[in-house]
Amino acid sequence: MTGHEQGAGAVVGVAPAAEARGVSKRYGATVALDSAGLVVRAGETHALVGRNGAGKSTLVSILTGLQRPDSGEISFDGAPAPAPADRDAWRQRVACVYQKSTIIPALTVAENLFLNRQAGRGLIDWRGLRRRAADLLGGYGVDVDPAAPAGSLSVEQRQLVEIARALSFGARFIILDEPTAQLDAAAIDRLFGRMRELRAAGVTFLFISHHLQEVYEVCQAVTVLRDARHILTQPVATISRDELVAAMTGDTGPALTAGADRPPVPRTAPVVLDLAGLRLAGHYQDIDLSVRAGELVGVIGSASSGKVTLAETVAGLRRADAGTVTIAGGTPKPGSVPAALDAGLGYLPQDRHREGLVPLLSVAENATLPIADRLGPAGIVAPARQRAAAERMIRTYDIKTDGPHQPVNGLSGGNAQKVVLARALANEPRVLVLVSPTAGVDVRSKASLLGAVAGAATGGTGVLVVSDELDDLRSCDRVLVMFHGRIVRELPRGWTDAELVAAVEGVEQP
Repeated sequence: MTGHEQGAGAVVGVAPAAEARGVSKRYGATVALDSAGLVVRAGETHALVGRNGAGKSTLVSILTGLQRPDSGEISFDGAPAPAPADRDAWRQRVACVYQKSTIIPALTVAENLFLNRQAGRGLIDWRGLRRRAADLLGGYGVDVDPAAPAGSLSVEQRQLVEIARALSFGARFIILDEPTAQLDAAAIDRLFGRMRELRAAGVTFLFISHHLQEVYEVCQAVTVLRDARHILTQPVATISRDELVAAMTGDTGPALTAGADRPPVPRTAPVVLDLAGLRLAGHYQDIDLSVRAGELVGVIGSASSGKVTLAETVAGLRRADAGTVTIAGGTPKPGSVPAALDAGLGYLPQDRHREGLVPLLSVAENATLPIADRLGPAGIVAPARQRAAAERMIRTYDIKTDGPHQPVNGLSGGNAQKVVLARALANEPRVLVLVSPTAGVDVRSKASLLGAVAGAATGGTGVLVVSDELDDLRSCDRVLVMFHGRIVRELPRGWTDAELVAAVEGVEQP
């Protein structure tokens, strides 16, 4: 019997376990939350869903007191949230079990449960501490040895210990942030069973997941955020999967379809990127993927899917535990960026500021880094040749700048991203790997960037686009969906927004 079939379970007529009213939060020019709201009724498991960037993480940071909202109010059980500095009071009202565990591996389970809360003065009563831990774990049905090193626990056990620790502070509102991302099917079933038991005992959950099937399995109500706004809150039993996906995607306006009318890549085109049997523990496994010359292949998945780590492996930033990466017929040294570049790879990283640019260098210096050896004799860069090459790139990619001499840290986000792309293409790579190529840029810059990518594919470059932005993927010949480190589905060109998002969120469509 699914969660919503069991009835709402919420306590009617009492104040909500947690409520956010009119919450807004900005980070510079970025609006993370725009008058968003959330009402979680006492005694229910309430899902919070939305695509990456919808505002979920920001709302959680505010609900747990880690961030102050710019405006709006937070309350628990009808009372205003504690002062930001009163961490003990926050712990008594709310706790979050994050996808990345906060358990300290070098300490025992008992030490983690009662960190900074050892009873008495002077010497610690270790036997008494372990006895208290055993009583606490036993009270919540957690079968873990209090004396065991926390680092020896499974992911499932660490989560249950964190839930028990939260409840020991007195909190009865627990936020679970993608708790199933690293669990197998049997462990997920056990977690859901324990959640139902705790809910029956009066614990309220806010459940965040990128797998919508789980929402229907364990939740009674669901809230959707989209573009930093609250879209809907509704009983799970009254909303279909298609309606839920539609609420998450919304009307995204005119699609950016540069290159979507490219002719199909012939099956006789040579394979320029081949991944065979790739595995990296904790990130991805059994990855077999190929890209032909002139082909655009997209990869999409949740934050825990392993897609970015896979791209970093292709680029030589990480080394796989098993499998091979073949670029343009050659197998570069694993875990070596220079080897990948020499093999014919162009790479646009996820974080252009930290990984893609040298901020104090000029546009010309950044854009021409891969071809510096061609700009003068004996490895000496001739300023005139560097300037001429940079000016060609500025024209080709429509980079808005004062000139090649301008420091790259003075550019807008979109133009800075164009510099990174220009550099990736400067060496005429056989393979181009892009991670979130249009993140944080305006619509016009997006169109320009995607046009350049499509142009590279038309010219014969094989392109792998790793992104959550649907517009980044519309011109792809096919899109691969990753989930829990595996490729689980392939969609050919012509997919709809609802179809692709449903595939990412694990929803079976008729």
